[in-house]
Amino acid sequence: TALSQPSFRQLEVMPLSSPALFSYLRERGINTELAKRECREVHYLTDGKPYFAVGFPNRSGGYEIRNKFFKGCIAPKDITHIRQTEPGETCCLFEGFMDYLSFLTLRQERHPDRPALDGQDCIVLNSVSNVEKAMRYLGGYGRIDCYLDRDEAGRRTLEMLKGHYGERVCDRSALYDGCKDLNEYLQLTTKKEMNNNLKIKLK
Repeated sequence: TALSQPSFRQLEVMPLSSPALFSYLRERGINTELAKRECREVHYLTDGKPYFAVGFPNRSGGYEIRNKFFKGCIAPKDITHIRQTEPGETCCLFEGFMDYLSFLTLRQERHPDRPALDGQDCIVLNSVSNVEKAMRYLGGYGRIDCYLDRDEAGRRTLEMLKGHYGERVCDRSALYDGCKDLNEYLQLTTKKEMNNNLKIKLK
């Protein structure tokens, strides 16, 4: 259940520093230094019990929150629009913030000499139901690179965007063909690399 209910109390937001949350992010293949830059640590009470989670801020002051045992949101629910200082020609579009963090992690691993690369603008939907909110901003971009989930909802969202913006929409999901989403792909590639490194050490 989402945390927009009355039992939600005593919200505290601080820099991300919990070893348990760093461990959770590493399990998902995420670079923790990047996560510290993009996310916050959120502490809260539910039914009188204290909990904490990784919090990803949205445009309206709400948060998507995740930990190993919980996935929810602190209202208001909205998109997150990450703008660079220069107006971007390309916008990368993601369904959830774990995919956005996966994209940043992969980009840094593959281009360590250029961690920002072209510094594209990004929009994280935080739910495909927010796609219309994103459309207020997407029209200003020459190209929209979509990293959506490879499921029915992701395909429907992609078709809707193609119907609206035509050839400006690029489907980037071939990158993680065979996986549900970009984070699953990152987790698989991270495990493969770890296994390969282990084999090298054992030789």
